[in-house]
Amino acid sequence: MTSNAQIVAAARSWIGTPYRHGASLKGVGCDCLGLIRGVYCDQIGALPCALPPYQTDWAEATRTDLMVMGFRDYLIEKPVSDVCAGNVLLFRLKPDGLARHAAIRSGPDCMIHAWERSPVCEVAIDRFWRGRLANTFSYPGTN
Repeated sequence: MTSNAQIVAAARSWIGTPYRHGASLKGVGCDCLGLIRGVYCDQIGALPCALPPYQTDWAEATRTDLMVMGFRDYLIEKPVSDVCAGNVLLFRLKPDGLARHAAIRSGPDCMIHAWERSPVCEVAIDRFWRGRLANTFSYPGTN
C-alpha cells in the first residue's frame, strides 16, 4: 500500500519539470494530466491502458466532462469535504465550464500542479482555486 505522504513526496519530485502539453516525463516535461499520470506510474504502477493523445480543447469539442469520466476510471472519487494531502484535485476554470485542470494536494492549503507557461510548482490553494474545485479523488491503494 502506498501512503498519501509517498504520493506527496513523488509529486514534489516533479517540481521544476517544464510545462509540455501532453507529456509525462519527470524533469523533461508534463502538463497537469501528465503530472497525475506520472505520479500514478511512480507510486501505483502502470496505467491499465494507454491514454490517447488529446488537444487543448478536447473537452470543449465534445462538451463532455471527459476528465471527470477518465479520473473515475482510474482513481477513487471522494467527497470534497474529505480531501487530504496526496489526493487529486480537479478544477473547473470557468464556473459553468468543464473540468480541465488537475493538481495534487500537498498540504492543508497547498497543491502541486503543472500550469501552462510555468514548470511544475507548489502553490497555495487560494480563493481562486477553492472556488473552482469540482471533484476530488484518491489514488487506488493509498491510505
